Amino acid sequence: MTTPKINTISRGGSRFYVNPETGEKAPGVTSILGMLPKPFLQHWAAKVVATYAVENLGDIVGIALRGDQAGAIDYLKGAPRRDTAKAAETGSAVHDLFEAIAKGQPVGRIHPEYKVYVDHFEAFLKEFSPEFVFLEETVWSEAHDYAGSFDAYAVIEGEKVFLDWKTTRSGVHPEVALQLAAYRFADYIIRPDGSRVPQPPSTGGGVLHVRPEGWSFVPVKADEETFEVFKVLRQVFDWDRVGKEAVIGAPINKVPGSGLAQKRTAAPRRAVAR
Repeated sequence: MTTPKINTISRGGSRFYVNPETGEKAPGVTSILGMLPKPFLQHWAAKVVATYAVENLGDIVGIALRGDQAGAIDYLKGAPRRDTAKAAETGSAVHDLFEAIAKGQPVGRIHPEYKVYVDHFEAFLKEFSPEFVFLEETVWSEAHDYAGSFDAYAVIEGEKVFLDWKTTRSGVHPEVALQLAAYRFADYIIRPDGSRVPQPPSTGGGVLHVRPEGWSFVPVKADEETFEVFKVLRQVFDWDRVGKEAVIGAPINKVPGSGLAQKRTAAPRRAVAR
């Protein structure tokens, strides 16, 4: 997970970037992508809970037999959250190592759990010899009111691309194209001191997917057409946070069983909000 170098705040479960110069706030790219439907999450959560229950059956039964059935249920319910937290911890640590290596900085002693990721990253560097221009920077779009932090911008085999490091078990998902398109078509790169760097030209995007068992470099179509879809999600984000609060009018009460509107002394209100 990329850690933004400019301040962010959380509101209603979404992350907003804070412009260091003006104080203006813009929703993050990943929060906007949260507007996509994710029906697979329900099945994933059910599998995580079932797996945890089978692998820890004795502990769960012990808690329940002690009379704390609610505790046993809560413990199982928390399995997906714990699984996600562990994956996020690994992702953040690996991202930090990749950034340091890409910058040519010493990384010191590497935790044994992360050593295999580093080995794969170095294999990627040897295979493709990327020329890193920007690492772990933040883009800002005034035109469409969003911001986001990308992992890298590099020249690879003559192509100028925005890159994202992924360590997810489930692989590379299509929505990463929307993510990279948002980075590509932002207005500029913003630094922690508020200074701006002109948006670099780019020809596409790519994902370096690294898992303990191996790595792959995946080209991603992050073009203007893909960006148009992202802009729709940006509108949905505003509707979900604000717009939906204004579309339902006040109810008109009816007398039960009569089908008739109940008599009111106050002036009638519009049944449909305009």
